[in-house]
Amino acid sequence: MIKHSLITALLCLLAAPAFAQTTIIHAGKMIDVESGKVLQDQYIFVEDGVITNIGTKADVKAAKKDSAVKFIDLSKMTVLPGLSDSHVHLTSDGKTHGYKTLGVSLPRATINGVMNAEKTLMAGFTSVRNLGAPGFADIALMNAVDDGDVIGPRIIPAGRSLGITGGHCDSNLLPHKYKDKAGGGADGPWGVRTKVRENNKYGAKVIKFCGTGGVLSTGTKIGAQQYSFVEMKAIVDEAALLGLKVAVHAHGEDGINTAIRAGVDSVEHASFISDAGIKAAKERGTYLSMDIYVSDYILSEGEEAGILEESLAKERTVGKKQRERFQAAVRSGVNIAYGTDAGVYPHGLNARQLSYMVKWGMRPVQAVQTATIGNATLFGMQDKTGSISVGKFADIIAVDGDPLADIKELEDVDFVMKGGVVYKD
Repeated sequence: MIKHSLITALLCLLAAPAFAQTTIIHAGKMIDVESGKVLQDQYIFVEDGVITNIGTKADVKAAKKDSAVKFIDLSKMTVLPGLSDSHVHLTSDGKTHGYKTLGVSLPRATINGVMNAEKTLMAGFTSVRNLGAPGFADIALMNAVDDGDVIGPRIIPAGRSLGITGGHCDSNLLPHKYKDKAGGGADGPWGVRTKVRENNKYGAKVIKFCGTGGVLSTGTKIGAQQYSFVEMKAIVDEAALLGLKVAVHAHGEDGINTAIRAGVDSVEHASFISDAGIKAAKERGTYLSMDIYVSDYILSEGEEAGILEESLAKERTVGKKQRERFQAAVRSGVNIAYGTDAGVYPHGLNARQLSYMVKWGMRPVQAVQTATIGNATLFGMQDKTGSISVGKFADIIAVDGDPLADIKELEDVDFVMKGGVVYKD
C-alpha cells in the first residue's frame, strides 16, 4: 500500500506543470473604480486566481518566454471588477411570498439557494452578503461554493436574523396554537448576546438584526422601533468581541438613529432616515444600504407572488419616500452600499438597481463604485476584492458597451471571471 502511494505521488508530480499557468486579459477599456478613471489597453495578468500584474505589451512578450500563457481578448469590451450586493436572500424565491412561504421546507430553500447562487454569479455579482436564511442554509451554501461543489459568488452569510418576539424577523403568519417562532428570535440583552454567539458558532460572518417593523411582515408597523438601545448595543458589542460586523434592518427614523448610536456598520433600507440620521451616519462612517429598485417589483408583481395586501399598502407609503431620502443621502456624501434585497424579487436581476441610483442622484461611476470598492470596504474585504488591483482576487466582468455612458449595460454582463476561473464568456 505504501509503495503504491509513493508511485502515485511521483506520477502526479511528473504530470504536474513546472509552473502555474498565467492568464492575460487584454482589456480594451478598464474602469479603475478607485480613481474613477477609464484606462485604455490594459493587460491584466492572473495566476492562481489572483491578479499579479497590470502591464504593457512588453510584459506580455516577456511572459510568453517564461510560461504557458492563456490569452483572453476583451480588447473591444469594457472591463471592471466583479460587482457585489450587500443585501440578498439567496434561499428565498421572489415568486413565493406570504402564505406561499409556509410550503417551503428548509431542504427546498437550500436548493433555491443553489439555483440562485449561480444566477447571481452569471449576472456579474462575484460577492454577496446574505442577510438572513433559515436553518443556517446560507452558511452551508457558502461552504459548498468555497469547496467548488456549487457555482456561485463569494458569500458572507448572516445565518438567522435576530428579532424581537412578534417583530419583523419573527414568524407571524400562523395562529398561536402552532407555536411558530423564528430561529433568531431573542429578547433582552443576554438573549440577543446568546443568539449572536449561536450564529457565530455555526459559521455566520456577519450579524443581521431587525431594528424596526418591515414591509413584508404581518402585524408590524413599518416605522416602529424594535429593540431598545440597550439590546442593540448588546448585539453590536457581542459581535465586536467575535470580530463580526453588524447590519440592521431599519425603516423608521427612531430605529435608524438608535442603531447608528449603538454602532452598527450598515443600515438596511433606511427608508425614513432624517437629515439628522444622515449626518450621524456620515460622522460615524455608517453605510446606508437603500434598496430603491425593489418597490417597483413589489407593487407591480407582488400580489401575484403572494404578497399580502397589508404589505402592499405599507410599500405604497415607503417607495417614493425612500428614493427621496436616497437622493438626500447622495447629496450629503454619506457612505452608500449597493444592496438590493434580491430574493424579494427574482435573483439575477441585481443590476437593475444601478439605473435607479443614477436616476435619483448618482453619477454612473459613483453607482459602480458602490457595487465594487464601496461594498468591499463595508465587507472588510477591500484588500482582497472590489477593484482590479495587484494582489486581489481576479474577480472580473466585462460588457460590450460603456456602462459609464449607459449604466444599463451592466444588466446584461457578457463575461464573468471569479477567482481566475471563467464562468461566462
